Amino acid sequence: MPRLLFEKKGNAVWISHLDLMRLFQRAFKRAGLPLTHTQGFNPRPSVSIALPLSVGVESRCELLDFDLYGEKPSNEEILTRLNAALVEGVKVLAVYDEAAKIKHLALLECVVALEYDGGIPEGAVEQIEALFNRAEVTVEKKSKNGVKEENIIPMLRRLAVIPADGSTLELRALVCCQNPTLNPMQLNAAIFKYLPNLAPDFARCRRVEVFDTNETIFR
Repeated sequence: MPRLLFEKKGNAVWISHLDLMRLFQRAFKRAGLPLTHTQGFNPRPSVSIALPLSVGVESRCELLDFDLYGEKPSNEEILTRLNAALVEGVKVLAVYDEAAKIKHLALLECVVALEYDGGIPEGAVEQIEALFNRAEVTVEKKSKNGVKEENIIPMLRRLAVIPADGSTLELRALVCCQNPTLNPMQLNAAIFKYLPNLAPDFARCRRVEVFDTNETIFR
């Protein structure tokens, strides 16, 4: 099944996952690219997005699998026609014929920006680095079975704390994104829990890249 790489930024970050799916389904139709449909009682267009984004999160490494009915145009033509039919902030960056199996998608490079209205607190870099160097840092995680405390350290491959400017710290991290999964915003939740004096006034997240278990870029 072909795959496309797309970005979601600007005001488009406020589009929910379900609305994003509908947006792409309509874009394929407007672009004259007929999608096949799943079999069964309730057929659906053959599009699926790996690792659904939370509302408000920016990304340049989103992956969408699709299947077209009839003769498939060139990848360059699919990219051009889809981008002409998509909204501002959602843009196809590349189209691939041979796609790796989603089960091999394992790691996510991300940036969590911590914004402080009064400037970065003194000693914040050192304290946050020390927090995530602990053997155990637990935060609440919601699941189908309710809410439980979970240690996020085993799912954190590496993390750097970098001042972006006088009022913003960036947590640049590589985290597990499948089996198990660490939501990058749980890093901010850990700071609120363990270092409340360093809790930011606002936090935002962006995805940068995805990798397999060998840290090879995943496509």
